[in-house]
Amino acid sequence: MVLDIVKVGYLRTNCYLLKKEGKVLVVDPGDEYLKIQNKIGDNEEIIGVIITHNHPDHVGALEYFEGDIIYDYFNLEEGIHTIGPFTFEILHTPGHKSDSISIYFKEDKMMFTGDFLFRNTIGRTDFPTGSMQDMKESLKKVKVYDKDITVYPGHGMPTNLGYEIENNSYFNEV
Repeated sequence: MVLDIVKVGYLRTNCYLLKKEGKVLVVDPGDEYLKIQNKIGDNEEIIGVIITHNHPDHVGALEYFEGDIIYDYFNLEEGIHTIGPFTFEILHTPGHKSDSISIYFKEDKMMFTGDFLFRNTIGRTDFPTGSMQDMKESLKKVKVYDKDITVYPGHGMPTNLGYEIENNSYFNEV
């Protein structure tokens, strides 16, 4: 799988383009549709758009993907899913927002966490439907996964799950 990262919008949201066999999954098209579209090749077909949570900085360009299948907390249950050549696991990871999901690609050791988990910190829990208790349960949930997974957050730089478990103070509370 090939991964492209497009930073979009005033909050520099990470929009991820996952490419395999000429197919593309878009994760969190936050803004700047043309910038996203230009990064997708002319010979590549968008087969789905996955939203990690419904905040404006993660869905701002969603309206331009109206012909594409949109996936989120409301139509992706926890567990293993396959869309075209992509197989992944959905984890419900509330805390930042009640509809937060993380997307784990086991074969590629990649986890897309939206605003749930960042390098050395977590997402804010003071927004409507956010909850520190839910955040702690979500941290417990991911703590059991392989430590060599690369974590791709909704903003900022990627990190490593093992590094976060060892160094992110929020993991000490769970």
